[in-house]
Amino acid sequence: MDVDTALKTRISTRVFRPDPLPENVVREILDVARWAPSGGNVQPWKVIAVSGAERQAVIDLAQTTLAANPRGEEGDRPIYPADLWEPHRSWRFKVGEDMYALLGIPREDKAARFGHLARNFRFFDAPVGLFFVIDRRMGHGQWAHLGMFMQSIALAAEARGVASCMQEAWGRVRETLAKHFALPETEMIYCGMALGYADTDAKVNSLRSDRASVDEFATFKGF
Repeated sequence: MDVDTALKTRISTRVFRPDPLPENVVREILDVARWAPSGGNVQPWKVIAVSGAERQAVIDLAQTTLAANPRGEEGDRPIYPADLWEPHRSWRFKVGEDMYALLGIPREDKAARFGHLARNFRFFDAPVGLFFVIDRRMGHGQWAHLGMFMQSIALAAEARGVASCMQEAWGRVRETLAKHFALPETEMIYCGMALGYADTDAKVNSLRSDRASVDEFATFKGF
């Protein structure tokens, strides 16, 4: 699979098959992704991969934590800015409505919508979860490098027939996860990622989000 195809076919998979994802495949994906761009070769990332009993442990932990504190633990790094502005607000709203339409969940069924969101904290039933760790002292540049590393993982996975879903939702339990993984005070969980094999029969996995055209976001000068 070439890079163009991988970029266009990768989606946020939200229904996975129960088939296990072997450790050697996860290692191979990470071994390719470690060559992602990194300014100054700082490599500001760490990864915690969970499967089996450890995966279930963090699922249970998230459920307990959010039951006690539904607002979560985003802290000073929220998933989205407050009062998201246009056109970003409309883009976010539309992809959500498109997703719920495929799931057959109407806008007024708040319980069903919340139930689907809660599936984030089961990795959408994917057999493997990744957690991305970064040092709190890193600057904005290094956060961008972490994002490039995550994208590289998703593309390397796609090339191997492995589906993914980047999950910022795990930021809502980042402090609890840090304690669970015994991270030093300087390190934090940014987010998670689900890895496994997509259920191609699930309607929600046919969702393709709309994207702005090149002319909407790019300005060309001097050509």
